[in-house]
Amino acid sequence: MAGSTPFRKRRSRRPGPTTGAAGGAASPTGDIAPAAVTGGPVGADAGRGRTASLAAAVGRGARKGGRGARAGLSAVADRIIANAPRIPVRDLATLRAQFPGLGPEELADKLVAGAAHGTSTVGAGVGAAAMLPVPPALPAELAAEIIGVAAVEFKLIAELHEVYGLRAPGTLGQRSMAYLGAWADERGIDVTAPLTINAALGVQMRRELRQRVLKRTFRSLPNVTPFMIGATVGAVMNRRDTKRLAEKVRKDLRARQIPWDAPTARP
Repeated sequence: MAGSTPFRKRRSRRPGPTTGAAGGAASPTGDIAPAAVTGGPVGADAGRGRTASLAAAVGRGARKGGRGARAGLSAVADRIIANAPRIPVRDLATLRAQFPGLGPEELADKLVAGAAHGTSTVGAGVGAAAMLPVPPALPAELAAEIIGVAAVEFKLIAELHEVYGLRAPGTLGQRSMAYLGAWADERGIDVTAPLTINAALGVQMRRELRQRVLKRTFRSLPNVTPFMIGATVGAVMNRRDTKRLAEKVRKDLRARQIPWDAPTARP
């Protein structure tokens, strides 16, 4: 037709793919595709970005988990410290009246047997409570067991010091902190060395107490095994650990023991 462009001379409205200087495909707007700029496939960059984001998220979660674990240990340690002055400790006169005719070693054996029975009962009780475990309740059950065992063993350590004539000096609160330091270190107190008493009252003792709670937590994990297995395991393990702790403390105290016939030499 006159006045119209011949069919062979019409330009296509669809631009064909062109090759950029770096081998990347041009976009419909004429821009070079990202592959031409980066020199690599777009999917690889996206994958690296997702991996980096995932790694950062995992790192944040680990840091939050670490802070949560430290907070949990500190909470249990603070509860043990708060309970210590409230635990009734019998003095030597009361012990001798309740167990007449016994010498220091026989009396100490009685105390150890009673404490071992007490901690085994705590372990069996927590194991029975975990017969049908509810995961959110497990940390609370472990914390309750640790606090209960610590109370029984604290009383044992304090009364063993009474039996061997080595009561910690100071007020009730100071003696409680000293005996807690002995519990954390699994040793007897040297009342002739003031530095050991002062160290037990400071930050170092709290740090050691948190470490002791952490170790006790790992040892108590089998106690929450379901189907009453944890009750048996908890009873056996707690009884064994209490007797082991008592033997360590008694070994230290025997080396510095004050005879019963020398009451004026007692601190």
